[in-house]
This record gives sequence, structure tokens and C-alpha cells, in this order.
Amino acid sequence: PRLAMNPIHTHALLGLLHAYGYTGLALVVGLECLGLPLPGEGALIVTAIYAGSTHELNPTLVVVAAALGAIAGQTVGYWIGLKVGHRLLRRHGHRIGLSWRRLALGRMLFRRHGVKLVVAARFIIVMRVITAMLAGANQMSWKRFLVANVVGSVIWASFYGIGASMLGTQMKHSSGPIGIAMGVVVALVALVGGWLAHRHQRRLTGVSIRARQSAT
Repeated sequence: PRLAMNPIHTHALLGLLHAYGYTGLALVVGLECLGLPLPGEGALIVTAIYAGSTHELNPTLVVVAAALGAIAGQTVGYWIGLKVGHRLLRRHGHRIGLSWRRLALGRMLFRRHGVKLVVAARFIIVMRVITAMLAGANQMSWKRFLVANVVGSVIWASFYGIGASMLGTQMKHSSGPIGIAMGVVVALVALVGGWLAHRHQRRLTGVSIRARQSAT
């Protein structure tokens, strides 16, 4: 799971932040939206905790950078889906992490929930990668997609960014067993969250496969 980053990944991420700052965070989040195996959500959480605990980064700008990265990445994904179309995604999507199972899952959920999915997809690991492309491939109105994209990205970045920066501030002022306990809780929440997301993805994928088989 992407949220469960090991110390090596965390160290590499912090090095990226030192070198590129907010631009690095926006880049990681944006590229994740295009299907690259990067920990966009984990990067936001780690960066926000780092900002709250060290004050070397501005927590507000961390939220803004993550939101802009998500908006930009999903916008590119939308235009790829609009211009390239579903047929080409089905043929070559596996090269960027869009297997036919993920495409089937996205089509099923997109048909049922439409615009609401673009907003909600920011909080679902597998869906945040494919929803923008499916929105374009399914000829969703650009204006409707843009509004949903901005709203979903801002809510997502604010939710994780503000919460994690507040946690980082509390960890800075906590010492001894309290600080250690808070660190353990953060790690457990990340692990459990990633496991639950992976389990939910497998269940939804199974539903989409059964629906496809029954349709044929």
C-alpha cells in the first residue's frame, strides 16, 4: 500500500523536499494522478508533518502545492482520456498502471455516480489514478469536470495537509513516551488505511468483473 512507506522511501522523500520544496510535492502528487507508482498521499502526509514539526515549510503552502499538483495531474489525465479515447487506454493502459480490471472498475463506478466520483476519487487510491482519464474518455463536460476536480483536490489536500501538520506540531511539543506513542499511532493508521484501501479495491474489482461477465 502506498501509505505504508518504509524509512528508505521516507528518507528519499525528505531529500526531494529539501531539494525542490513545494514544487517537489506538487510533482509527486501530479505524477501519481497519471498512474506513476508514486506515494502522492503519503508525500502530502509526510510533508505536512515535517512542516508542522520543523516549521521549515509553510503548512498552508504545503496544502496549496498538493492541491495544485492534483488539479494539474488530473487535468492532464482528463485530456488524455478525451483525446486518446477509451480504446487506446484499454490497449496500452497497462503500461501506466491501468489494467483492464481497473478500467472495468472505473467504468462501472463512473456510470453509476458520474460527477460525484471525481470528487470522491481523491480519497480512493485506485480511483484517483483512473477517474480523470475515464471522465475524458466518457466525454464528461470540461466545466463540470474542472469544478469537481478543483473541489475534490482542495478538500483532499486540506483534509490530510491540515490534519498532518497539526499532528506534526503536537509531536514537536511532546517528548518521551507520549511522542513515541503518537509516532506509533501514525504508523498504524497509515498501515491500516493502506490495507483497507487495498482490500476495498479487490472487492470492487471483483464486482466489476462479475458485472462484465453477466453482461456478456
